[in-house]
Amino acid sequence: MLQNGETLTAERRNVGYNWLMTTGNGSELIRRNISFLVDDMLAESPAVVIQGARQVGKSTLLAQTVARHGGTAFSLDDDNVLRAAKSSPAEFVRQLVPGILAIDELQRAPELMVAIKSAIDDDRRPGRFLLTGSADLLHVSGANESLAGRAETVTLWGFSQGERAGVVDDLVTWLAAGQPPDGRMFAPVDLPQAITAGGYPEAGRRTEAGRARWFNNYAAAIIDHDAVEVSGLTSLDRLAVLLRLLAADTAQELVLAGVSRATGVPERSLPPYLRLLDDLYLTRRLQPWGHSLAKRVIGKPKVHVADTGLAAHLAGVTAPMLRDIVQRPKLGGVLESFVVMELTKQSAWTSTPFRLFHFRDSTGPEVDVIAELADGRVIGIEVKSASRLGTSDFRGLTYLRDRLGAQFVRGVVLYTGGQQLPWGDRLTALPVQALWQH
Repeated sequence: MLQNGETLTAERRNVGYNWLMTTGNGSELIRRNISFLVDDMLAESPAVVIQGARQVGKSTLLAQTVARHGGTAFSLDDDNVLRAAKSSPAEFVRQLVPGILAIDELQRAPELMVAIKSAIDDDRRPGRFLLTGSADLLHVSGANESLAGRAETVTLWGFSQGERAGVVDDLVTWLAAGQPPDGRMFAPVDLPQAITAGGYPEAGRRTEAGRARWFNNYAAAIIDHDAVEVSGLTSLDRLAVLLRLLAADTAQELVLAGVSRATGVPERSLPPYLRLLDDLYLTRRLQPWGHSLAKRVIGKPKVHVADTGLAAHLAGVTAPMLRDIVQRPKLGGVLESFVVMELTKQSAWTSTPFRLFHFRDSTGPEVDVIAELADGRVIGIEVKSASRLGTSDFRGLTYLRDRLGAQFVRGVVLYTGGQQLPWGDRLTALPVQALWQH
């Protein structure tokens, strides 16, 4: 397995671990950092489930994994395969195939999960099933089995910036282990372009106009088809309005009363709509952190639209707008969501397991992102859409450091400048691109 920060050289590129991406400049292979984790899971578990939004590359990862290990793949997006699976679930999952039985888009036939459970209970050999789902299979309408104790689940998001650069990006491990000397300069990047391109492989290879068309078609297809099929809800006419609102306010705390007024959806009816967007991996909720500070924490989650390219498109924000000094305030929310989602992606392959939260104290101090390590220690991360910093930008981090003591590992302000700078005891300013350039 590649080590943290190791560059994927041309000699080490293995087509079995890569997505073939065709762009205007030709073709490039982009390895998915999660591939090694899927291999490790298959070596130990009877079933592995890869979940994630439509078009993030699950089918490609499934096909490449089967090609490496041997097996047979079926896609439930094929109507004939879907009808066969639904007509006789037990026979479908017990068919004699060499190697892995891989089933793509399992949410389309949730009744297969009971049959898979039964097959695993009869034979618990590792590596029997490789499954993908474009929705959280725990919440799919008609799913009566979780495969708890029988399957390992991993979430695949769109490309991380590290994957695009050919490195294993793992900022939390780097911060927890110490850093290079202060004063380091980082290679410049076009953040507005990275944010508005997003992580979907197909969107990333298109022109700006082509990407806009793709996002329009993608959002419509998910809401008109997948949302209905997955949820079992009968009235989803306001779901598109809700998604656009969340895109315009990405990275904001969730206030149900305000969302209800803006969308026309009764407040009591909002939870299933919001849960559905989470289940489709269109949104990511960041819960408040309050370990040892619980009495003073304000307990509302922040909602992030999971792909900043989609969020920017739905909010009518373009890369030139984000570069314009007059319209620079539009950068704040999508930049915070960009950082949160990069860290979310990295959490799947990190060498230092962590969970993500946000923090806001009732007296005012807040921190955009809290990375809580397995031993309870924390790393605080603030996101600033500015190249000029002041002591006030470290207020929330200083508050946490002074109250948590040794539990506080480091506080970082990610900003749009280019240089790493010290800012006091365990406080550092880092360029946003340190997320993957470390």
